[in-house]
Amino acid sequence: MSTALKIDFVSDVSCPWCLVGLRALNQALENLGPEVTAQIHFQPFELNPKMAKEGQDMNEHIFEKYGQKPEQSRAARQGLHDRCAELGFDFNLGDRRIYNTFDAHRLLHWAELEGKQLALKEALFAAYFTDHSDVSNHELLAAVAGQVGLDRSRAEAILASDEYTAEVRELEKLWLSRGINSVPAIVFNDQYMVSGGQPVEAFEGAIRQIIAENSKH
Repeated sequence: MSTALKIDFVSDVSCPWCLVGLRALNQALENLGPEVTAQIHFQPFELNPKMAKEGQDMNEHIFEKYGQKPEQSRAARQGLHDRCAELGFDFNLGDRRIYNTFDAHRLLHWAELEGKQLALKEALFAAYFTDHSDVSNHELLAAVAGQVGLDRSRAEAILASDEYTAEVRELEKLWLSRGINSVPAIVFNDQYMVSGGQPVEAFEGAIRQIIAENSKH
C-alpha cells in the first residue's frame, strides 16, 4: 500500500541549495517508486525581499551579506557545481546577478492552480542557475511560463497586475511564523521537516521513517 505524502517545499528560485534539495528529493521519490504517492507544493520564501529592481552583482552582494570574498564564493560555487552535476543539473559557474524574486513566486502560485508548478519551478531554476537570466524580468518570466505549457498571455496579465500578491505575502508570513528563516525547508505531512540541500539518501531515510511510522497506525 502506498503512503500519501504532502510535501511543502519552502524555497526561493535564487537559492542554489533549494535546487540541490529539490533534485535530491525528486531522486529519492523516484527510488521509492510506488511505496509513496507524493504531492509537492512549493511555498514562497524570499532570500532578498528588499532587492532593488536592477538587482546586484553577486560577489558584491555575498560580501555585503556574508563577508565572503569572491574567491571564497567561487570555491563554494565549485562545490555546488559538483553536487548539481551528480544530480544531472547544469550549474553555470560564472558570476551572476542577484534579483528580486517576488514576481516569480506570484507566477508559481498561479502555476500550482494550473497543475504546472513543478515544471515552472524547475524551468526557473534552469533560467537562473544555467542561463543566468534575470528572473525578475516580466518578459523572461512569461516566456518561461509559456515554455512549460502555461498560457503566456495569462502570465503577462498576472505580472502586469498585482494578482496573487496578497496570497503570496500571506504564505510568506505563514512560513516565517512557523519558524522557517532559512531554505530549503521541506515539510512532510505537516509534521516532519528536513532542512537544507541534503543528499538523496537523507531524503530516502526520512521518507522511509515516515512510512514506518504510518504503518504502526
